[in-house]
Amino acid sequence: MKSSIKFIAIVLAVMVLFCSCSKKSETATTNTTASTAKVSITLLNSKGEIQTGLEKIAAQFEKDKGIHVEVIACGAGEVPYTKVTTMYNSGNAPTLAILDPTDIVGLAKEYALDLSGEKWVSETDALNLTVDGKIYSFPFCVEGRGIIYNKSAIESVLGRSFDPKSINTYSSFKAILAELRSKGMENPVFLAKEDWSLGAHQLGYIYDAYDGTTAGSEVIINELKAGKNPLDVDRFNQFVDTIDLILEYNFAKADPLGADYDQGALELACGNVAFWPNGCWAWPNLVEGGADANGEFGFISFVLGDDPNDFANTSIQASASKQIMIDRIQASAEQQEAAKEFINYLVFDTTGQKMFVEETALIPAAKNNPNQPLDPLGKDIAERTASGKLYTSCFIAPSDHWSVMGAAMQKYIAGMSDKKELASTLSQYWKAQN
Repeated sequence: MKSSIKFIAIVLAVMVLFCSCSKKSETATTNTTASTAKVSITLLNSKGEIQTGLEKIAAQFEKDKGIHVEVIACGAGEVPYTKVTTMYNSGNAPTLAILDPTDIVGLAKEYALDLSGEKWVSETDALNLTVDGKIYSFPFCVEGRGIIYNKSAIESVLGRSFDPKSINTYSSFKAILAELRSKGMENPVFLAKEDWSLGAHQLGYIYDAYDGTTAGSEVIINELKAGKNPLDVDRFNQFVDTIDLILEYNFAKADPLGADYDQGALELACGNVAFWPNGCWAWPNLVEGGADANGEFGFISFVLGDDPNDFANTSIQASASKQIMIDRIQASAEQQEAAKEFINYLVFDTTGQKMFVEETALIPAAKNNPNQPLDPLGKDIAERTASGKLYTSCFIAPSDHWSVMGAAMQKYIAGMSDKKELASTLSQYWKAQN
């Protein structure tokens, strides 16, 4: 009997040991599977015109590195800041997010991973955005804005050569618009109606052109917060004068709020207008409208006043207008590392460097990228960078600035308000930020 009991005990012990080993083996197998599984991350894209290009880069990155990147488009009309905070609130935050500097400032300390120690920091040193002394975002690209011209269209109408450098004052811009009208191009400028274009890219000149620096833009913004009347600000008055001139020669003069952005690309590409206040990000739209990379497109300054020596009249604004942050809250450590690898792919990998320039038509912020822009707008900015004909201010405003002031600008261009009301709205907006 005792022998039987002893035998049964031995059998049970062996079974327990076998089960234990099996569980350990199963656990090890599971862990191995988890560690070798493909990492998937998401990228929120707030630049609709490069969606296709980003998807191509993501596909190549997955092929090269084995990391899947889903590129999520920020819908037309969606405010990127609102989009990303909604995703956080729903527990579905993007691993990476392409956002405006303003949004990074608002989100960094609560949501973003500190990237101060990353290798690429030295390649983007002049363009890095700091928040309380730390770098929470990667400067994605350099973008410039001014007034895009179609040289062929201008010369075809005028019957003479056109030198973009000759437009360096309000008066010289007015003169060529009048000449174009007299030669048959009745309304040579296209002004897009979109609130983000009017409220950020156009109205933003009153801040960025204060002295051409981001610090200078903060000075004028703080003065407005303190109650300074915009009507007493030189740049505001100069800006309105230029907008009024554009409205006089506006292609959509009869219906300013019917001037769709995509139509602007089509009209400029086809030579139906000569000028379009916009930035280098518009090149993909121009291509869709029929523009050729060998075409003679470029920038004149968004002229402010009549001083030909004013930097605002001889240069255009350019800065790291988009930044990429990595989620610190909801992304796993593996996803965060994968996100860092994606950024490094854009900065250091030869394929990533090349595709960034060729597929997005953007100018990289990383100075080690040897690839030159292929399109004429990017080339113009690259040439201006080399010659020092850029001012690099990038004004920082609350995320609703472009929608609130964009709506005010829409009222103004439609003739539903005047300069005094526009100034009042701007004043009220900034005083409310105190």
